[in-house]
Amino acid sequence: MKYIFIALLLVSHYLLFGQQDSSRHQMTISGYAEAYYLYDFSNPVHHNRPDFVYAFNRHNEVNLNLGYLKAAYSTSGARANMALMAGTYANANLAAEPGVLRNVLEANVGVKLSKKKNLWLDAGILPSHIGFESAVGRDCWNLTRSMMADNSPYFETGVKVGYTSDNGKWFVSGLLLNGWQRIQRPTGNNTPAFGHQITWKPNASVTINSSSFVGNDKLDVNRQMRLFHNFYGIFQATAKTAFTLGFDIGAEQIARSSNEYNSWLTPIAMAKFAVSDKMSIALRGEYFRDVNGVIIATGTRDGFQTLGYSANLDYAIQDNVLWRVEAKGLTSKNAIFLFEGENTRNNFLLATSLSVVF
Repeated sequence: MKYIFIALLLVSHYLLFGQQDSSRHQMTISGYAEAYYLYDFSNPVHHNRPDFVYAFNRHNEVNLNLGYLKAAYSTSGARANMALMAGTYANANLAAEPGVLRNVLEANVGVKLSKKKNLWLDAGILPSHIGFESAVGRDCWNLTRSMMADNSPYFETGVKVGYTSDNGKWFVSGLLLNGWQRIQRPTGNNTPAFGHQITWKPNASVTINSSSFVGNDKLDVNRQMRLFHNFYGIFQATAKTAFTLGFDIGAEQIARSSNEYNSWLTPIAMAKFAVSDKMSIALRGEYFRDVNGVIIATGTRDGFQTLGYSANLDYAIQDNVLWRVEAKGLTSKNAIFLFEGENTRNNFLLATSLSVVF
Protein backbone atom coordinates (compact mmCIF):
# COMPACT_ATOMS: atom_id res chain seq x y z
CA MET A 1 0.00 0.00 0.00
CA LYS A 2 2.91 2.41 0.58
CA TYR A 3 3.55 2.57 -3.17
CA ILE A 4 -0.05 3.57 -3.84
CA PHE A 5 0.14 6.15 -1.02
CA ILE A 6 3.25 7.72 -2.58
CA ALA A 7 1.56 7.80 -5.99
CA LEU A 8 -1.55 9.43 -4.52
CA LEU A 9 0.62 12.07 -2.84
CA LEU A 10 2.24 12.86 -6.19
CA VAL A 11 -1.14 13.09 -7.88
CA SER A 12 -2.54 15.31 -5.11
CA HIS A 13 0.47 17.61 -5.31
CA TYR A 14 0.00 17.95 -9.05
CA LEU A 15 -3.71 18.70 -8.71
CA LEU A 16 -3.05 21.35 -6.07
CA PHE A 17 0.04 23.03 -7.47
CA GLY A 18 0.50 21.80 -11.05
CA GLN A 19 -0.24 23.84 -14.15
CA GLN A 20 -3.60 22.92 -15.70
CA ASP A 21 -5.54 24.17 -18.65
CA SER A 22 -8.89 24.79 -16.94
CA SER A 23 -10.54 25.61 -20.26
CA ARG A 24 -10.35 21.92 -21.23
CA HIS A 25 -11.80 20.28 -18.13
CA GLN A 26 -14.71 17.88 -18.54
CA MET A 27 -17.01 16.13 -16.11
CA THR A 28 -19.30 13.28 -17.21
CA ILE A 29 -21.83 11.12 -15.37
CA SER A 30 -22.74 7.73 -16.84
CA GLY A 31 -24.46 4.54 -15.79
CA TYR A 32 -25.11 0.96 -16.76
CA ALA A 33 -27.45 -1.83 -15.67
CA GLU A 34 -27.83 -5.41 -16.91
CA ALA A 35 -30.63 -7.61 -15.57
CA TYR A 36 -30.68 -11.32 -16.42
CA TYR A 37 -32.46 -14.62 -16.06
CA LEU A 38 -30.47 -17.85 -16.32
CA TYR A 39 -31.64 -21.45 -16.18
CA ASP A 40 -29.02 -24.07 -15.31
CA PHE A 41 -30.35 -27.50 -16.30
CA SER A 42 -28.53 -29.00 -13.31
CA ASN A 43 -31.17 -27.14 -11.26
CA PRO A 44 -29.00 -26.37 -8.19
CA VAL A 45 -31.20 -26.07 -5.09
CA HIS A 46 -29.05 -23.23 -3.69
CA HIS A 47 -29.44 -21.26 -6.98
CA ASN A 48 -25.67 -20.87 -7.37
CA ARG A 49 -23.80 -21.80 -10.53
CA PRO A 50 -20.51 -23.78 -10.11
CA ASP A 51 -18.03 -22.00 -7.86
CA PHE A 52 -15.64 -21.14 -10.71
CA VAL A 53 -18.33 -18.88 -12.24
CA TYR A 54 -18.16 -15.26 -11.03
CA ALA A 55 -20.53 -13.45 -13.41
CA PHE A 56 -24.16 -14.32 -14.22
CA ASN A 57 -23.89 -16.94 -11.50
CA ARG A 58 -27.47 -17.22 -10.14
CA HIS A 59 -29.88 -19.88 -11.40
CA ASN A 60 -33.64 -19.64 -11.99
CA GLU A 61 -34.19 -16.09 -10.75
CA VAL A 62 -34.34 -12.61 -12.21
CA ASN A 63 -31.35 -10.69 -10.92
CA LEU A 64 -28.93 -7.86 -11.63
CA ASN A 65 -25.48 -8.91 -12.78
CA LEU A 66 -24.00 -5.41 -12.71
CA GLY A 67 -25.36 -1.93 -12.24
CA TYR A 68 -23.18 1.12 -11.68
CA LEU A 69 -23.07 4.90 -11.63
CA LYS A 70 -19.81 6.50 -12.71
CA ALA A 71 -18.34 10.00 -12.50
CA ALA A 72 -15.36 10.78 -14.73
CA TYR A 73 -13.32 14.00 -14.62
CA SER A 74 -10.57 15.02 -17.03
CA THR A 75 -8.38 17.94 -17.98
CA SER A 76 -5.42 18.09 -20.33
CA GLY A 77 -3.16 17.04 -17.45
CA ALA A 78 -5.26 15.14 -14.91
CA ARG A 79 -8.12 12.66 -14.70
CA ALA A 80 -10.18 10.75 -12.15
CA ASN A 81 -12.84 8.02 -12.20
CA MET A 82 -15.25 6.87 -9.53
CA ALA A 83 -17.87 4.14 -10.07
CA LEU A 84 -20.08 2.50 -7.44
CA MET A 85 -21.83 -0.76 -8.24
CA ALA A 86 -24.31 -3.40 -7.13
CA GLY A 87 -25.25 -6.84 -8.45
CA THR A 88 -24.33 -10.51 -8.34
CA TYR A 89 -21.01 -9.72 -10.07
CA ALA A 90 -19.99 -7.58 -7.08
CA ASN A 91 -21.15 -10.22 -4.58
CA ALA A 92 -19.07 -12.94 -6.24
CA ASN A 93 -15.91 -11.09 -7.22
CA LEU A 94 -15.43 -8.86 -4.16
CA ALA A 95 -16.54 -11.29 -1.45
CA ALA A 96 -13.06 -11.10 0.15
CA GLU A 97 -13.07 -7.29 0.38
CA PRO A 98 -14.21 -5.48 3.55
CA GLY A 99 -17.26 -3.23 3.95
CA VAL A 100 -18.03 -0.63 1.32
CA LEU A 101 -15.08 -1.67 -0.86
CA ARG A 102 -17.32 -4.47 -2.15
CA ASN A 103 -19.37 -1.85 -3.98
CA VAL A 104 -16.48 -0.06 -5.70
CA LEU A 105 -16.11 -0.88 -9.38
CA GLU A 106 -13.50 1.77 -10.12
CA ALA A 107 -11.79 4.56 -8.13
CA ASN A 108 -8.62 6.06 -9.51
CA VAL A 109 -6.78 9.28 -10.22
CA GLY A 110 -4.15 10.07 -12.83
CA VAL A 111 -1.73 12.76 -13.95
CA LYS A 112 -0.01 13.31 -17.26
CA LEU A 113 3.76 13.07 -16.82
CA SER A 114 4.79 14.78 -20.05
CA LYS A 115 3.59 17.93 -21.79
CA LYS A 116 4.55 16.60 -25.22
CA LYS A 117 3.93 12.86 -24.95
CA ASN A 118 0.89 10.79 -23.97
CA LEU A 119 2.48 9.45 -20.78
CA TRP A 120 0.26 8.97 -17.72
CA LEU A 121 0.51 7.77 -14.14
CA ASP A 122 -2.73 6.31 -12.70
CA ALA A 123 -3.28 5.03 -9.17
CA GLY A 124 -6.15 3.39 -7.33
CA ILE A 125 -8.72 0.71 -8.20
CA LEU A 126 -8.40 0.11 -11.94
CA PRO A 127 -9.94 -2.15 -14.60
CA SER A 128 -7.70 -5.17 -15.17
CA HIS A 129 -4.94 -4.92 -17.76
CA ILE A 130 -5.50 -8.64 -18.48
CA GLY A 131 -7.90 -10.04 -21.06
CA PHE A 132 -10.40 -8.78 -23.62
CA GLU A 133 -13.59 -9.38 -21.60
CA SER A 134 -14.62 -6.95 -18.86
CA ALA A 135 -17.22 -6.79 -16.10
CA VAL A 136 -19.47 -4.72 -18.39
CA GLY A 137 -21.51 -7.21 -20.42
CA ARG A 138 -22.35 -4.83 -23.24
CA ASP A 139 -18.63 -4.50 -24.03
CA CYS A 140 -18.27 -8.29 -24.48
CA TRP A 141 -19.34 -10.42 -27.44
CA ASN A 142 -21.19 -12.98 -25.32
CA LEU A 143 -23.81 -12.69 -22.59
CA THR A 144 -21.89 -14.82 -20.06
CA ARG A 145 -18.16 -14.55 -19.46
CA SER A 146 -15.65 -17.17 -20.54
CA MET A 147 -13.90 -19.46 -18.04
CA MET A 148 -10.75 -17.53 -18.99
CA ALA A 149 -12.24 -14.18 -17.94
CA ASP A 150 -13.98 -15.48 -14.81
CA ASN A 151 -10.73 -16.96 -13.48
CA SER A 152 -8.33 -14.09 -14.15
CA PRO A 153 -8.55 -10.56 -12.72
CA TYR A 154 -11.49 -8.30 -13.63
CA PHE A 155 -9.96 -5.46 -11.58
CA GLU A 156 -6.71 -4.53 -9.85
CA THR A 157 -5.41 -2.03 -7.33
CA GLY A 158 -2.07 -0.32 -7.71
CA VAL A 159 -0.04 2.14 -9.75
CA LYS A 160 0.21 2.12 -13.54
CA VAL A 161 2.48 4.09 -15.84
CA GLY A 162 1.16 3.96 -19.41
CA TYR A 163 2.41 5.39 -22.71
CA THR A 164 0.50 5.70 -26.00
CA SER A 165 2.54 6.42 -29.12
CA ASP A 166 1.91 9.58 -31.13
CA ASN A 167 0.29 7.59 -33.95
CA GLY A 168 -1.91 5.64 -31.52
CA LYS A 169 -0.64 2.26 -32.71
CA TRP A 170 1.25 1.28 -29.55
CA PHE A 171 0.32 1.25 -25.88
CA VAL A 172 2.86 0.16 -23.26
CA SER A 173 2.39 0.07 -19.50
CA GLY A 174 4.05 -1.20 -16.34
CA LEU A 175 2.16 -1.86 -13.12
CA LEU A 176 2.83 -2.27 -9.39
CA LEU A 177 -0.12 -4.10 -7.82
CA ASN A 178 -1.57 -5.21 -4.49
CA GLY A 179 -2.14 -8.72 -5.82
CA TRP A 180 -4.25 -10.96 -8.03
CA GLN A 181 -7.66 -9.23 -8.18
CA ARG A 182 -7.24 -7.50 -4.83
CA ILE A 183 -8.27 -4.14 -3.43
CA GLN A 184 -7.04 -4.69 0.12
CA ARG A 185 -4.14 -7.02 0.86
CA PRO A 186 -4.93 -10.01 3.09
CA THR A 187 -3.31 -9.96 6.54
CA GLY A 188 0.20 -11.40 6.33
CA ASN A 189 0.80 -10.55 2.68
CA ASN A 190 3.27 -7.75 1.94
CA THR A 191 4.66 -8.96 -1.38
CA PRO A 192 4.34 -6.51 -4.27
CA ALA A 193 3.07 -7.84 -7.57
CA PHE A 194 4.01 -6.60 -11.03
CA GLY A 195 2.46 -6.53 -14.46
CA HIS A 196 2.97 -5.29 -17.98
CA GLN A 197 0.80 -4.65 -21.02
CA ILE A 198 1.76 -4.10 -24.65
CA THR A 199 -0.99 -3.43 -27.22
CA TRP A 200 -0.33 -3.02 -30.93
CA LYS A 201 -2.95 -1.72 -33.35
CA PRO A 202 -1.30 -1.58 -36.77
CA ASN A 203 -4.63 -0.58 -38.34
CA ALA A 204 -8.31 -0.25 -37.50
CA SER A 205 -8.91 -3.98 -38.12
CA VAL A 206 -6.24 -5.59 -35.93
CA THR A 207 -5.46 -5.50 -32.20
CA ILE A 208 -2.66 -7.63 -30.69
CA ASN A 209 -2.16 -7.66 -26.93
CA SER A 210 0.34 -9.13 -24.46
CA SER A 211 -0.20 -8.83 -20.67
CA SER A 212 1.48 -10.40 -17.65
CA PHE A 213 1.27 -10.79 -13.87
CA VAL A 214 4.10 -11.76 -11.52
CA GLY A 215 3.55 -11.97 -7.78
CA ASN A 216 2.60 -13.90 -4.67
CA ASP A 217 -1.05 -13.93 -3.64
CA LYS A 218 -0.57 -15.98 -0.46
CA LEU A 219 0.83 -15.18 2.99
CA ASP A 220 4.48 -14.17 3.01
CA VAL A 221 5.40 -17.24 5.11
CA ASN A 222 3.91 -19.46 2.39
CA ARG A 223 5.14 -17.39 -0.54
CA GLN A 224 4.45 -19.10 -3.86
CA MET A 225 5.29 -16.95 -6.86
CA ARG A 226 2.70 -16.91 -9.63
CA LEU A 227 3.75 -16.24 -13.23
CA PHE A 228 0.99 -15.53 -15.73
CA HIS A 229 0.76 -14.39 -19.33
CA ASN A 230 -2.28 -13.42 -21.41
CA PHE A 231 -2.10 -13.06 -25.18
CA TYR A 232 -4.90 -12.29 -27.63
CA GLY A 233 -5.65 -10.92 -31.07
CA ILE A 234 -8.86 -9.29 -32.32
CA PHE A 235 -9.38 -9.24 -36.08
CA GLN A 236 -12.11 -7.41 -38.00
CA ALA A 237 -12.08 -9.61 -41.09
CA THR A 238 -14.90 -7.81 -42.93
CA ALA A 239 -17.41 -5.11 -42.13
CA LYS A 240 -19.71 -7.78 -40.65
CA THR A 241 -17.31 -10.47 -39.39
CA ALA A 242 -14.77 -10.40 -36.56
CA PHE A 243 -12.66 -13.00 -34.75
CA THR A 244 -10.85 -13.18 -31.42
CA LEU A 245 -8.13 -15.68 -30.58
CA GLY A 246 -6.66 -15.82 -27.08
CA PHE A 247 -4.37 -17.89 -24.89
CA ASP A 248 -3.61 -17.76 -21.16
CA ILE A 249 -0.81 -19.67 -19.48
CA GLY A 250 0.19 -19.55 -15.84
CA ALA A 251 2.45 -21.29 -13.35
CA GLU A 252 2.75 -21.19 -9.57
CA GLN A 253 5.42 -22.57 -7.26
CA ILE A 254 4.45 -25.86 -5.62
CA ALA A 255 5.88 -24.59 -2.33
CA ARG A 256 7.95 -21.71 -0.99
CA SER A 257 11.44 -21.59 -2.57
CA SER A 258 10.60 -24.58 -4.77
CA ASN A 259 11.96 -24.89 -8.30
CA GLU A 260 8.87 -26.88 -9.33
CA TYR A 261 5.69 -25.25 -10.60
CA ASN A 262 2.08 -26.24 -11.18
CA SER A 263 0.71 -24.82 -14.43
CA TRP A 264 -2.60 -24.10 -16.11
CA LEU A 265 -3.58 -22.96 -19.61
CA THR A 266 -6.64 -21.66 -21.44
CA PRO A 267 -7.05 -21.30 -25.23
CA ILE A 268 -10.14 -19.56 -26.62
CA ALA A 269 -11.62 -18.75 -30.05
CA MET A 270 -14.59 -16.49 -30.75
CA ALA A 271 -16.43 -15.25 -33.84
CA LYS A 272 -18.99 -12.50 -34.24
CA PHE A 273 -21.27 -11.96 -37.25
CA ALA A 274 -23.47 -8.91 -37.88
CA VAL A 275 -26.77 -10.13 -39.31
CA SER A 276 -28.11 -6.58 -39.62
CA ASP A 277 -27.58 -3.15 -38.10
CA LYS A 278 -29.46 -4.30 -35.00
CA MET A 279 -28.76 -8.04 -34.78
CA SER A 280 -25.56 -10.06 -34.35
CA ILE A 281 -24.51 -13.64 -33.55
CA ALA A 282 -21.46 -14.69 -31.53
CA LEU A 283 -19.90 -18.13 -31.12
CA ARG A 284 -17.32 -19.15 -28.51
CA GLY A 285 -15.19 -22.24 -27.97
CA GLU A 286 -12.77 -22.53 -25.05
CA TYR A 287 -10.79 -25.00 -22.97
CA PHE A 288 -9.49 -24.67 -19.42
CA ARG A 289 -6.80 -27.10 -18.19
CA ASP A 290 -5.80 -26.90 -14.52
CA VAL A 291 -4.76 -30.43 -13.50
CA ASN A 292 -3.31 -29.41 -10.13
CA GLY A 293 -6.11 -27.07 -9.09
CA VAL A 294 -4.08 -23.85 -8.89
CA ILE A 295 -7.02 -21.71 -9.97
CA ILE A 296 -9.96 -24.15 -9.95
CA ALA A 297 -9.81 -27.01 -7.44
CA THR A 298 -12.07 -30.03 -8.00
CA GLY A 299 -10.61 -32.79 -5.84
CA THR A 300 -10.82 -35.18 -8.79
CA ARG A 301 -8.09 -37.37 -10.31
CA ASP A 302 -7.62 -35.23 -13.43
CA GLY A 303 -8.31 -31.85 -11.90
CA PHE A 304 -10.18 -29.26 -13.94
CA GLN A 305 -10.09 -30.06 -17.66
CA THR A 306 -13.19 -28.54 -19.19
CA LEU A 307 -14.37 -27.65 -22.69
CA GLY A 308 -16.83 -24.78 -23.07
CA TYR A 309 -18.98 -23.79 -26.07
CA SER A 310 -21.72 -21.19 -26.51
CA ALA A 311 -23.88 -19.38 -29.05
CA ASN A 312 -25.16 -15.87 -28.51
CA LEU A 313 -27.82 -13.70 -30.20
CA ASP A 314 -27.88 -9.91 -29.65
CA TYR A 315 -30.63 -7.51 -30.64
CA ALA A 316 -30.26 -3.74 -30.19
CA ILE A 317 -33.74 -2.53 -29.25
CA GLN A 318 -32.36 1.01 -29.17
CA ASP A 319 -28.85 2.38 -29.47
CA ASN A 320 -28.43 2.13 -25.69
CA VAL A 321 -30.67 -0.90 -25.00
CA LEU A 322 -29.42 -4.42 -25.75
CA TRP A 323 -31.31 -7.72 -25.45
CA ARG A 324 -29.28 -10.93 -25.46
CA VAL A 325 -29.91 -14.69 -25.48
CA GLU A 326 -27.27 -17.37 -24.98
CA ALA A 327 -27.05 -21.16 -24.93
CA LYS A 328 -23.95 -22.55 -23.25
CA GLY A 329 -22.48 -25.95 -22.48
CA LEU A 330 -19.55 -27.25 -20.43
CA THR A 331 -18.03 -30.75 -20.72
CA SER A 332 -15.40 -31.88 -18.22
CA LYS A 333 -13.02 -34.85 -18.24
CA ASN A 334 -14.26 -35.88 -14.79
CA ALA A 335 -17.78 -35.75 -13.34
CA ILE A 336 -17.44 -32.42 -11.52
CA PHE A 337 -21.02 -31.21 -12.07
CA LEU A 338 -24.29 -32.32 -10.48
CA PHE A 339 -27.53 -33.25 -12.21
CA GLU A 340 -30.53 -34.40 -10.19
CA GLY A 341 -28.21 -35.30 -7.32
CA GLU A 342 -25.82 -37.36 -9.45
CA ASN A 343 -22.32 -36.48 -10.62
CA THR A 344 -22.05 -35.74 -14.34
CA ARG A 345 -19.47 -34.51 -16.84
CA ASN A 346 -21.82 -32.01 -18.51
CA ASN A 347 -23.49 -28.72 -17.65
CA PHE A 348 -25.94 -26.74 -19.81
CA LEU A 349 -27.71 -23.42 -19.47
CA LEU A 350 -29.94 -20.93 -21.25
CA ALA A 351 -29.73 -17.25 -20.36
CA THR A 352 -31.19 -13.93 -21.40
CA SER A 353 -30.34 -10.38 -20.37
CA LEU A 354 -31.45 -6.80 -20.94
CA SER A 355 -28.98 -3.96 -20.53
CA VAL A 356 -29.21 -0.17 -20.64
CA VAL A 357 -26.31 2.26 -20.80
CA PHE A 358 -26.79 5.99 -20.13
